[in-house]
Amino acid sequence: MRRVSTIAVAGICSATLAFSLTACGESSTESGGKDKGIGLAFDVGGRDDHSFNESAARGMDKAMKELKVGGKAMTAKNNETEADREQRLSSLAEAGYNPVIGVGFNYAKSIQKVAADNPKTTFAIVDSVVPGKNVDSIVFGEHEGSYLAGVAAALKTKTKKVSFIGGVNNALIQKFQAGFEQGVRETDPKVKITSQYLYPNNDKGFNDPAAAKDKAKGMLDAGNDVIYTAAGLSGSGSIEAIAAKKGAWAIGVDSDQYKQSGLEKYKSSILTSVVKNVDVAVFDLVKSVKDGKPLTGTHRYLLKDGGVSLSTSGGNIDDLKDKIAEAKQKIVDGKVKVKENP
Repeated sequence: MRRVSTIAVAGICSATLAFSLTACGESSTESGGKDKGIGLAFDVGGRDDHSFNESAARGMDKAMKELKVGGKAMTAKNNETEADREQRLSSLAEAGYNPVIGVGFNYAKSIQKVAADNPKTTFAIVDSVVPGKNVDSIVFGEHEGSYLAGVAAALKTKTKKVSFIGGVNNALIQKFQAGFEQGVRETDPKVKITSQYLYPNNDKGFNDPAAAKDKAKGMLDAGNDVIYTAAGLSGSGSIEAIAAKKGAWAIGVDSDQYKQSGLEKYKSSILTSVVKNVDVAVFDLVKSVKDGKPLTGTHRYLLKDGGVSLSTSGGNIDDLKDKIAEAKQKIVDGKVKVKENP
C-alpha cells in the first residue's frame, strides 16, 4: 500500500530507468503516433514509495523496455478532489496514452467518468472494481497473503505480542488486517494482537512516515515485537522505528521491502513482506493493449496463482517454510477461508 523519498510532500521529481525528467510530479518517455504507450497515475507517495506505487512502476518499466512502448507517470497529492484525479487521467488519455492506469482505489470514480468520455482508450483501476466496457479492474488477495504474514508473526514472536498498523481505516486496508489477525490466531491463539490505524479516512495515512514511526514506537514500548504495516510510504517510518529495537521484526507490504534500496540500512529487521504483484498486472494490461486484445472486466490476482505471496528474502523465515507452505496449501485448497473483514 510508503523514509527516504517524499515526492508528493516536498514536490521533488526523480528520473529513474527509462524515464526522463519533466514537470514536477511527472516523468515520461514518449513515442510517436497516437498511442504513446502507458499512462500511469500514481497514488500519494509517488513511484519511490518502496511499496505499492513502486510495484506498479516496475510493471511500467518492464513494459517500456520489453514491449518498446513509451510512457508517462503522474503523481497524486494529499487531499485531492475528484476533479484533480479526473484532470490527471483525462490529460493522459487526451495526450494519446493507452492504456491509462489509476494506481489505487481513490481513482475509482474518476476512472469510471473519464473512461466513459474516452471509449477508444483502455483504462485500468488497481484495487477497485469499476464498470465500463473499456475498463480493466485489477484486484488482489491481500487478505490471503496477510494470513501467511500472520502465521510467520505468530511463530516468530518472543513476547507473544504482535501488531498491525494500517494507513487509512477503509475496506481495502481492513483486508490486510483481517487476514493477518486470522493467521496469527489460527497459528497461536495465545498471541495478543494490537491493530491500529494512522488516520480514519485521510489519504495522508499512506504518506506520513513520521506518524507511522510514532505509532510503531508506542507498540514496541508496549512489548510488541513483530509489526506488520500496510500504509504505503508511511511504512518506512514504522520500519525505521522497528530497526532501532533489538529483537523486533517488521513485516513489509506490497513490494519485497527487504530488496528496496531506500530501506537498505533497515533490511536486517525485515522479517518478510506480503508481496502484491501490481507490476505483473500492469505489464499484462499493457501487453494486451499492444497485442490489440485489451483486457477488460475484473481480474483477480490471488494466492493460488501467485498474485500475492510472502517473500523469503534474507532467509529470516526459512525456519518456518514448512508451516507457511502448509498454511498456503490449505488456503489454495479451500480448507481455510480467509476473512476480508476484521
